[in-house]
Amino acid sequence: MRIGILQTGQSPDVLRDQAGDYPDMFETLLAGRGLTFARYDVEHMQFPKDVHECEGWLITGSRHGAYEEHPFIPPLEDFIRKAHEAKVPMVGICFGHQIIAQALGGEVEKFAGGWAVGPQDYDFDGETVTLNAWHQDQVTKLPPGATPVAGNDFCAYPALVYGDTIFTVQPHPEFRDTFVEGLMDTRGRGVVPDNLMEAARAKLGSPNGSARMAARIADFFLQERAQARPES
Repeated sequence: MRIGILQTGQSPDVLRDQAGDYPDMFETLLAGRGLTFARYDVEHMQFPKDVHECEGWLITGSRHGAYEEHPFIPPLEDFIRKAHEAKVPMVGICFGHQIIAQALGGEVEKFAGGWAVGPQDYDFDGETVTLNAWHQDQVTKLPPGATPVAGNDFCAYPALVYGDTIFTVQPHPEFRDTFVEGLMDTRGRGVVPDNLMEAARAKLGSPNGSARMAARIADFFLQERAQARPES
């Protein structure tokens, strides 16, 4: 199955040689699971010609806010709505989780409660899954048709499904611990409170649910569903 990765941001220059860029991280995370990939740098306005150019879409994280004014955001929201209408499956991670919710009628805000950084525990239907996070923005109002499938005390809507068409998560299963530590050193200082970063450092190296989340994402893409209908 061919998945188009819609890249909405870039990893820090100083970390890219070792960790790769965001599409590299997702291709590594989902390797060996029956998926192939194409890349589209939508942050720099490189969009697919139509929603059927790939069989599914994955929207990456970004340092941008979904509510900010950037040239790529309106056409990305339009693409999301068209893909959803055409029932082409989509997965969104962090910013991808937020921009999908916003495009479909939800709300995203800079959370007054602050940041989530590093390993966080999420309750997925009674199963605790630990995943790395790096965000202050959150989905604060659900769009029509979205169903929460996870939660924790800090983030009300860390994972959503929209029927069998869309699956999104707020944390980053593609972020390895070394990359999170690099983010703290390059983007966190002076932005994220020091006590949160130190607490996150203390948790790095603990068991992580990235492999389980990778399996869930791949299974979501590969499940049988109604045939996507072509655009009129």
